Amino acid sequence: MDRRFLSALGEIYPGNRLLTRDVELLPYESDALTAFQTKPGAVALPDNADEVIATVRLCHERGVPFVARGSGTSLSGGSLPIADGLTIALNRLNRIKHIDPQQRIAIVEPGVVNLHISQAAQPHGLYYAPDPSSQSICTIGGNIAFNSGGAHCLKYGMTSNHVLGMNVVLADGSLTEFGGESLDGCGIGPDLIGLFVGSEGLFGIALELTLRLLPLPELYRTVLAAFDDLGQAGDAVSAVVASGLLPGAIEIMDRLAIRAAETVGANYPDAEALLIVELEGEAQQVEAEFAQLRELIDRSGAFEIRTAQSEDERARIWKGRKSAFSAVGRLYPDYIVQDGVVPRSRLGEALLKIDASKRRYGLEVANVFHAGDGNLHPLILFDGREKGALHKAEALAGEILAMCVELGGSITGEHGVGVEKRDYMPAMFSETELDVMLALRKAIDPREIANRGKMFPGGEAPALTMQGMHPLERQGVISRE
Repeated sequence: MDRRFLSALGEIYPGNRLLTRDVELLPYESDALTAFQTKPGAVALPDNADEVIATVRLCHERGVPFVARGSGTSLSGGSLPIADGLTIALNRLNRIKHIDPQQRIAIVEPGVVNLHISQAAQPHGLYYAPDPSSQSICTIGGNIAFNSGGAHCLKYGMTSNHVLGMNVVLADGSLTEFGGESLDGCGIGPDLIGLFVGSEGLFGIALELTLRLLPLPELYRTVLAAFDDLGQAGDAVSAVVASGLLPGAIEIMDRLAIRAAETVGANYPDAEALLIVELEGEAQQVEAEFAQLRELIDRSGAFEIRTAQSEDERARIWKGRKSAFSAVGRLYPDYIVQDGVVPRSRLGEALLKIDASKRRYGLEVANVFHAGDGNLHPLILFDGREKGALHKAEALAGEILAMCVELGGSITGEHGVGVEKRDYMPAMFSETELDVMLALRKAIDPREIANRGKMFPGGEAPALTMQGMHPLERQGVISRE
């Protein structure tokens, strides 16, 4: 990194908040997609919004690319550093500035951990609805970048449905505000919040977010059903949806995912598939819906049905599901988490295709998915110490994405494109559509310094942590020459 640029950064940050030594940069070389790594030129640790603004303006002036990073939980390489670029770590901007129980809003900084918002709102009888599995560590800034969802997005929607306003520093250093503190203004003019949320950091950095809070449900009814066959669990989902019920969440785990969850003490039944359905809301309505749900589950062929009788039992059911991703690491040394979407009516077909593909590749796949909206999270397991194992896993992951598009779905539901899926974008979007996206990006960030190399096809392939050829090279999609 240019010494003059580092010197200018030194005027913004004291030495202990500007990291440049290799040992200091090491924790920032990858995010949760650890198959790829890149060493940044430096890492800045701002304490406040003014320092972020000054840093972005300096980057724009000098043409230095930057990546905004929270807790680094991205599963698509979305917060992978740029070689010789600057990583702006936002964890110190972690203040919940204001909670207004009357308007049901929270005003927070981007480094606030998702779960901390609900914890702060709870004394007011409120909570923040989007609940990604990493909610105990992921930050709201990252949730904004990738439009995170979670188990309860079936009923409550994604992050974009809960952002009312934001203060933003765009990639050229200019400041702007989108939205406000009221739902009333959300339908006036173009949806600029919707444009920014899910843009994967390509436009700039959100400095302050105004979030919508919801009343805590009066009652939860959480049902866990165990099946001898994955197809039966899928049929049960279809029956629940066809009945007109709208649960807060409908989740399925297969045998391998169940086995992983058991390593964290989930105490699940020994089954081929588990179905978790949760109803929530006003007590009278939930009890009426629960009677209908229980009748459907009783007829579904489940060999064991459990209903949480306390908040502790409910928490244990969800602990196993939300720990499944990390718990799989206890079964295999390495894994890739995919994030495709298929139409709900074609879930069974998709699972059969995944099963056939994994057998062809000789790999194990643990399936965990948001069954209510068809968002698949197949975890492809492999041992990176074996020659070619990573490439085989990546090839299988690509095949799953292609299958999702063929079935009328998407290459991502909530994890984003990042670097992992950028070369699959042409499978989903036409050349004209991609050109429009890129033109919009360049209109806001003409120097393309904000999170450079993410989302759009082409560009330099990220470094692999394991030696060998990237599977997309073998397919002729990318080249390192």
